[in-house]
Amino acid sequence: MKATFGAGCFWGVEMSFRRLDGVTDAAVGYAGGHTDNPTYAEVCGHGSGHAEVVEVEYDPARIGYEALLKAFFEMHDPTQVNRQGPDIGDQYRSVVFFHSPEQQAAAEKAKADLDASGRHARPIATSIESAPTFWRAEEYHQRYIERRGGGGCAVR
Repeated sequence: MKATFGAGCFWGVEMSFRRLDGVTDAAVGYAGGHTDNPTYAEVCGHGSGHAEVVEVEYDPARIGYEALLKAFFEMHDPTQVNRQGPDIGDQYRSVVFFHSPEQQAAAEKAKADLDASGRHARPIATSIESAPTFWRAEEYHQRYIERRGGGGCAVR
């Protein structure tokens, strides 16, 4: 099964999802914009409208979508708009791109439950949108932190 999330700098998000038992693969890329086949420079230049995202492949017999949502909401600050930590820009927005009506319902419930929990002083800003085309990022971004030996992203 497939799930797609944007939670700030995609390097750390990818690494966080890869650590979960049941995640069989993860790739960084771009989604949610208005240009085809965007480059990192275009996304960072704020002209494409895309978010940095991670497309997660998972085995639902080993990890459920709800567990992925829980990890997603814990790995970043979902109350921030167009930023995560020191990273500022629309490419760092908090977004869940759903691939089915079941994923949409689960994401909306998780967001509403988190908002109602009082855990955050501000409202949850995460958007929940139908999954658009996923554009795989350049190869040097794939497993970036793993290959560099850590560092480089503001994930919890």
